[in-house]
Amino acid sequence: MSNQKSNKTLVIVLLIIVCLMAVVPLLALKGAEFGGSDDAGSVMIEEIHGEYEPWFEPVFETLIGGELPGEIESLIFCLQTGIGVGILAFFMGRFYERKKGQSNKIE
Repeated sequence: MSNQKSNKTLVIVLLIIVCLMAVVPLLALKGAEFGGSDDAGSVMIEEIHGEYEPWFEPVFETLIGGELPGEIESLIFCLQTGIGVGILAFFMGRFYERKKGQSNKIE
């Protein structure tokens, strides 16, 4: 029973740490602008070389004839994240079950 209680305590402490990691930077950097890395790269290249012209246009923007709305960009990013988390969870589950199966054979 004490092992289960220590696991719960560990999970709660880790959740608190994760929440703090998400909130503290927002509070410490009040008024900061959080832009994407694509925009930062374009700005830096323009500062170094002056005129900057991209090599190609984004595929989705070319297909729809304009820029993607922010909501759609967020949706695509969330889908990408969800797929990645699903793959990681699948393999972590497989490794856990394999380890569990090996420990049952030993006993």
